[in-house]
Amino acid sequence: MDDVVFSQIDFGLLMPLLEDDDITDISYSNGGQLWIKTLTQGVKPYHIEGLNNEVMEKLAFQCSNVMGKTFNMAHPLLDAESAELRLNFVHDSIATNGIAVLIRKTPAKIRLNKEKLIAEDYVSVNLHDFLITCVGGHCNILVSGETGSGKTELIKYLASHIKEDEKIITIEDTLELHLDKIYPTRDIVAMKTNNIASYSDVLVACMRQNPRWILLSEVRSAEAVMAVRNSISSGHNILSTIHSDKASSIPMRLYSLLETSQDIDQFVKGMHRYIQLGIHVKGFFSKKYNRFQREITQVVEFYVDDVENVAKTNILYTRDLMGNETYNNPTSHLIDYLASQGVQMREDPFVPKENQLQQTNNEKLEILEM
Repeated sequence: MDDVVFSQIDFGLLMPLLEDDDITDISYSNGGQLWIKTLTQGVKPYHIEGLNNEVMEKLAFQCSNVMGKTFNMAHPLLDAESAELRLNFVHDSIATNGIAVLIRKTPAKIRLNKEKLIAEDYVSVNLHDFLITCVGGHCNILVSGETGSGKTELIKYLASHIKEDEKIITIEDTLELHLDKIYPTRDIVAMKTNNIASYSDVLVACMRQNPRWILLSEVRSAEAVMAVRNSISSGHNILSTIHSDKASSIPMRLYSLLETSQDIDQFVKGMHRYIQLGIHVKGFFSKKYNRFQREITQVVEFYVDDVENVAKTNILYTRDLMGNETYNNPTSHLIDYLASQGVQMREDPFVPKENQLQQTNNEKLEILEM
């Protein structure tokens, strides 16, 4: 772990966990209970001899000193953040069964690659290539899923396929993307909201920076929803994440986060007009693979019907609980949009090219035989 902000802190017994790339989250609570979340095994209990409330309290005081904050009965909540770690402490005056600690690791690296995604059955080759094509064609994409499902990691992977000459601005309230550190030679501006600069303030500054892409780490407030809407309606492209039970519910989930009585039909129709794709990812322990499994379970296309002027959803891909996959071809709306961005997509992008070639040859033979 290379962390400048916390380099003077003695993590002691926790250091091996921080240095293990397979571990993403460390949770301490209930007077000595330690749980870890891993990429391969999901959430599981873990035991470290000598780890107790006193050790965690010392860690909290070290973090409070580094961050210039106070942690006591009068200030029982402490958040400490650096480039690669996010720590949250709850004082025992609030957590009555002992100090509670959550450590989340956000390393400046892309954990995913095509070979890994295919090998681990995260996504099929055809769907993977389809999504990368959509990124190249400047599709606005929102990724949904539960906490810990890997939404941010997928966004980082998709962002890695943005063209090198296209400027990216990231807007976050907690640092997770780290694209500026992953690609230090690219034109990337990393912005962080705080008590002084809100999403709205940062977005105004962002627009003046003339980006092609705006990346929001997560949409979880009315202000973030408005940032998404203002970004895409002004012609910028976005990649972001949101909590939702399925990809097809993303527009309604965005609406539910609003704190105004805006007309629901008008809002949803606007989202369907400007957001091209929704992706849902799921994380669970797989009996089939005997490990923690992350996979894409739904990809949908949003559009507004030109004739009926109605918001519609085209489910391009689904994977059920048994692993069965269903594909549907994109509508002319998505194909035409990509064409307007200089990207050509077949009407049947999920059919392997060799199968399509064989089909064409068979059709030619039938014509000759006639």
